[in-house]
Amino acid sequence: MSNPSRPNTPGHRKRHPSATVLIVGAGFAGLGTAIRLQQAGIRDIVILERAADVGGTWRDNQYPGAACDIPSNLYSYSFDQNPDWSRSFSGSAEIFEYIKAMVERFNLAQYIRFNQNVTDLAYDDQHGLWRASTESGEQFSARAAVMAHGPLSNPSYPDIAGIDRYQGHKIHSAAWDHDYDFRGKKVGVIGTGASAIQIIPELVKDAGKLTVFQRTPAWVMPRPDFETPQWQKQLFRRLPASQSALRKGLYLAHESMALAVIWDSPVTRLAERLGRWHLRHQVRDRWLRRQLTPDYRIGCKRILVSNDYYPALQQPNCKLITWPIARLCENGIRTVEGIEHQFDCIVFATGFDVSHSGTPFPVRGSGGRLLSEDWQRGAQAYKSVNVAGYPNLFLTFGPNSGPGHNSVLVYMESQIDYIVRGVKTILNRNLKSLAVRDSAQQAYNAGIQKRLARTNWNSGCKSWYLTEDGFNATMYPGFASQYARQMKELDLRDYVLTPP
Repeated sequence: MSNPSRPNTPGHRKRHPSATVLIVGAGFAGLGTAIRLQQAGIRDIVILERAADVGGTWRDNQYPGAACDIPSNLYSYSFDQNPDWSRSFSGSAEIFEYIKAMVERFNLAQYIRFNQNVTDLAYDDQHGLWRASTESGEQFSARAAVMAHGPLSNPSYPDIAGIDRYQGHKIHSAAWDHDYDFRGKKVGVIGTGASAIQIIPELVKDAGKLTVFQRTPAWVMPRPDFETPQWQKQLFRRLPASQSALRKGLYLAHESMALAVIWDSPVTRLAERLGRWHLRHQVRDRWLRRQLTPDYRIGCKRILVSNDYYPALQQPNCKLITWPIARLCENGIRTVEGIEHQFDCIVFATGFDVSHSGTPFPVRGSGGRLLSEDWQRGAQAYKSVNVAGYPNLFLTFGPNSGPGHNSVLVYMESQIDYIVRGVKTILNRNLKSLAVRDSAQQAYNAGIQKRLARTNWNSGCKSWYLTEDGFNATMYPGFASQYARQMKELDLRDYVLTPP
């Protein structure tokens, strides 16, 4: 007889009945997948969410000034458009509310299991099931599994000596401390990326002294952000086709940007001229302008959009430091020339731990193979969605599906529809497993890497798109329309179909 007081161990887990589809993550990707599965008549779904609420990145990133750098009418699902966006570029709180409203509109709460942090995902060859073990000691299983945990989910702290020695207050942009009072404080900000350029204009309003530590200047473009007029909201509500037309126009406009961002072309020179004009227009001081001028081709790193970042750096209580950081000390930051800058608080706007070769938890495929080991030399997948050796497993935002010029949700919708076709194939043909062939995966990735070699991302600068040895497992080297076209067909010749 078992001891009821015995703690949950791998051999004593609470097991739930098997489902058809198991989804890890209740952010944009996981919820979108659930909606499309539901619309396809597949409702035996379980969504495992590690937190107590939905939203993923937009739940966690609620720092001052947080917003999306893609227009709201494009950064939303085509099958669930919102006519009431308050601005052309909405803030994170409004995007979070959109996600929560989506859960309510599509009755997704019934599928979600909150506070279920997955610690292990393993394929059972004998039964053709994926089994997820969670931190709470429970086990969930399903015929197919979808990893929708998102690439921007785990905050990343920089590898700086002495980071644990600092005795002041530390805040990461993805885990904001809303109770901390910045008024009159000496504040240091490490980072000048997408989060930092939104945080800095807000902090400079309250901080007594704000010091910004820049490692590499970014290309910053003007942000065409406007309040949405009431007549437009009413038009979208009464005539949804008008909003779809605007979305299509935004999509095509962003598609054209690929000519500047992805490849080195005459359009690239035009984009760089716009970036330099924006810098020259907003920064009068020549020395500061020189410090903020990138020395790499536009598109090599993420392009930023802001109208208030440059003005914030020129406020009397703000100072830009471009000397490299040597270490953190008990009271602040010491730069390589030997000066120690003392702070009450340090804000780490240093982004996320983007895994190029690992996974957020062990993923064990057929025969017990480990995905982190298979991806040790760089992550690879077939069409970003399936991985050889991992039957019935589907990825969202998998390897080489990152956009540099368009909305990630455009790519994600293509992936989700592909996943739904895959799951329907398993069910309609009553398959034990649907497994992509290794030869198909290798041929696909050889083509992707050949195309990437000719892009701006691989032109020589360091970015989070690349691994330490320069392998690009992140970006898709083409137009969003090209990506969508390849995802329209699930070619069963590239898969091994195993009956029960």
